[in-house]
Amino acid sequence: MSKEVRAVDWTGSGLTLIDQTQLPHRTVTTHVQDVDTLVDAIRRLVVRGAPAIGAAGAYGVALALLQGRREGWSDDEIRAAVARVRDARPTAVNLMVCVDRVAHRLPEGLDAVLAEAAAVQREDIEANHAMGRHGADWLLERTGLDRPLRILTHCNTGALATAGWGTALGVIRELHARGRLEVVYADETRPLLQGSRLTAWELAQEGIPHYIQVDGAAAGTVLRGHVDAAIVGADRIAANGDTANKVGTVGVALACADAGVPFLVAAPTTTVDLATATGDDITIELRAEDEVLEWAGVRTAPAASRGHNPAFDVTPGRLITALVTEHGVLEVSAGQLPGDRAA
Repeated sequence: MSKEVRAVDWTGSGLTLIDQTQLPHRTVTTHVQDVDTLVDAIRRLVVRGAPAIGAAGAYGVALALLQGRREGWSDDEIRAAVARVRDARPTAVNLMVCVDRVAHRLPEGLDAVLAEAAAVQREDIEANHAMGRHGADWLLERTGLDRPLRILTHCNTGALATAGWGTALGVIRELHARGRLEVVYADETRPLLQGSRLTAWELAQEGIPHYIQVDGAAAGTVLRGHVDAAIVGADRIAANGDTANKVGTVGVALACADAGVPFLVAAPTTTVDLATATGDDITIELRAEDEVLEWAGVRTAPAASRGHNPAFDVTPGRLITALVTEHGVLEVSAGQLPGDRAA
């Protein structure tokens, strides 16, 4: 069952990561004992999802310390290795926050570093369960429906994307546990199909009824009245509520706004970046062109074509009905902003 999935786990001498590039057909575990391997795993999306990357980065500090001891690195070389982990992906703020938090314990030694990394992992799981409860309560009250809900989600936000349980998918799992979920529409999520490969895999593990749809179908599904709410995760949330998430999210939000359907963002407070004033200040990662110009290694576009491949887009806060964190719910489009008070 996906509730037992740990995308990131510490073995005592290194990290084990579920290789998410291999799912759903193969469940492969990657063992990581050095910084180069971890940085590569983060960049290639072996481990992905802002909270999961944060947990991996937290343990990456311990990896740097252990590797430094083995290879005789200076303190400066260890900190340089930690910085490489921190900068492995630019958009997900959780990576930077969690690495910085654990790196502060470096002068205290390995035991202190590992204790802090374990705390990062434990707190994320606890936060996810709290988010699930808050989000389910809010949705049931907001919709006022006396029947199970039909939910649309985009990208993967479950146990695979976190330290455990899930953010947006955690809300969905909570609704399912209460008998208040009818069906989930899971967008396939281009270009790497995190929705059809990963979200659908987790939903199937839980026995949750679901449809996979192409990203371009999402707006029509909303506008034709097939869903009661949309729930997504986030990689960075600015102080004004603007939210960066997997590319394609803003189209879902626009459709929900037009249809009067609640659009909910579920993310831990580590994803809220009060130092970022608006979405205009969020760095958007551009991925390799071949992800959109090729399919399974075969060129599908004309040789002269260029590929524009942003990994994320930014949904304006005015389109976000509510933000749910482990502390509760902020109704962002009504003016309750993360920058005004603690989320």
